Amino acid sequence: MKKFSLVIALFLSILAAHAQTKTVPAQAPEKEDDQESLAKDYMSQIMGVALNATSNVKLFQFVYDWIGTPYRFGGSSKKGIDCSAFTKELYEKVFNLDIKRNSRDIFSMVTPVAKDDLKQGDLVFFKIHSRSISHVGIYLGDGRFAHASSRGVAINNIGDSYYSRYFYRGGRMLASFKDELMSGKTEEQDSK
Repeated sequence: MKKFSLVIALFLSILAAHAQTKTVPAQAPEKEDDQESLAKDYMSQIMGVALNATSNVKLFQFVYDWIGTPYRFGGSSKKGIDCSAFTKELYEKVFNLDIKRNSRDIFSMVTPVAKDDLKQGDLVFFKIHSRSISHVGIYLGDGRFAHASSRGVAINNIGDSYYSRYFYRGGRMLASFKDELMSGKTEEQDSK
């Protein structure tokens, strides 16, 4: 109920602001730009990420749709999902990439990135109470990341003391792996 109320309040505030600033009728291309701008503004407010950092509305919409989904080890649906399945699902739906299923294997697919160089869509890896990688999330910008935590799918700040203590590395999907995936998909589609 709290999430629904927040969505309604944000939506109404965006509509009110839009109505106050909109005095000249827009042409069709401008309407699309306005709608995308409104969507970015809305998503950036919900996710707590600055508007200028919100470049991928599809990423934010995906995360928003999954917020609150319960955590379930080994789960991969809206009934319950774990961190690596959430990451795999996001990469498949948002970036059209089929990545591996567990956090350690996913780490083998990335180029390490310093915390200060993270970009939207990069992966963040943690060693939580473990010597090896045990958790993965998706960086959203402004220090925020989405992940399936023990409390369910949520957005947290990488600078929070808990996550900062266990942060291992950031990672960006390897360009060669992306090329391999894309060529594999093209060959697969050609054979059908």
